[in-house]
Amino acid sequence: MLYNWLMDKPLAEILRPKSLDEFIGQEHLVGKNGIVSLLLKNQKTNFPSLIFWGPPGVGKTTLARIIARSLNRNYFEFSAVSSSIKEVEKIVNSEENPPVIVIDEIHRFNKSQQAKFLPWVESGKIVLIGATTENPSFEVISPLLSRTKILVFKQLEKEELEKIAQKGINYFKAKIKNDALDFLIESSNGDARILLNTIEVAASLLKKGKMIDTTIVEQALQKKQLMFDKKGEEFYNLISAYIKSMRASDVDAALYYLARMVEAGQDPLYIARRMVVFASEDVASPTALVVANSVFQACQEIGYPECQENLAAGTVYLATAKKDRSAYEAYMKALEDVRQFGNLPVPLKIRNPVTKLMEQIGYGKGYEKYTKESLLPEKLKGRKYSKP
Repeated sequence: MLYNWLMDKPLAEILRPKSLDEFIGQEHLVGKNGIVSLLLKNQKTNFPSLIFWGPPGVGKTTLARIIARSLNRNYFEFSAVSSSIKEVEKIVNSEENPPVIVIDEIHRFNKSQQAKFLPWVESGKIVLIGATTENPSFEVISPLLSRTKILVFKQLEKEELEKIAQKGINYFKAKIKNDALDFLIESSNGDARILLNTIEVAASLLKKGKMIDTTIVEQALQKKQLMFDKKGEEFYNLISAYIKSMRASDVDAALYYLARMVEAGQDPLYIARRMVVFASEDVASPTALVVANSVFQACQEIGYPECQENLAAGTVYLATAKKDRSAYEAYMKALEDVRQFGNLPVPLKIRNPVTKLMEQIGYGKGYEKYTKESLLPEKLKGRKYSKP
């Protein structure tokens, strides 16, 4: 065993960044030209209240603490799951200077509880930072949204997770095999907290002089590895098998390959995106696109494990739907002409005569709403992409 199991704090807390320079990920927010960096740099104006929206373990709480420290404000953190609005109110009323109030899972507060924040935010009595994994458009009341700025957090990328993992491994003076590191990152599903918690457990299982291998990571995760590498051959094999099974209307095969991807931890939004593309490329009914988009939205709002049911329902619908690729094939033919001939002049009669000069030189002249004449550029007159 490499360390004393009875540490005062979890590894994720020990390694939590204290400044923007230490922060890993969310470059669009904390980079040189990121909005948070610019707001903190220009503190002549009142710092706005914010809603942080993104998946778990990507730095929402950490960034809130960094902001509070940078503003030199008192910082109070509450969870909408376990705290009451009266607890928050008591703190707000006891502070002389505007504090930073962080509400984790703010979507758990009901409408009347959320409304309590309105006068505090409006008057600048507090800087509110609400963190949520749910779409704030649906879960946060409109008046509060209008008084705050929504910042979207992205799932951490592999390179970012590697940096965080290495910090954790170095903390225990341990070493990890490359395949075990890849598996650890895949299994964390973009969540740095899961990543560091797994490293912490793996370090407790590691015998002196040994490296962390895939078996130890599996033990720490309590999850058996499925052969699935997001950059390897098996990934492409599975997604290809899934799409081709739906195209062949083989419902059972499509569900099987879906289950393989879900169980291996594939991002549900990736699967849902492929369903949206499939609905436009391969299915005859325009309703398929509505269904696929609904599945994508459900996955975005719900996440695993529940959204696997949405993926399954969408898969069955798309697999059993009548197939037709004519729209897709017609578009690809049009795209070939665009690439071959470039920017051919649009016929004058269907140009928009925005100004008098345009009208004088013939823009829109002779245009008829219901003409059967070809409206393609002169060089492509009579070209047929779609079937009659």
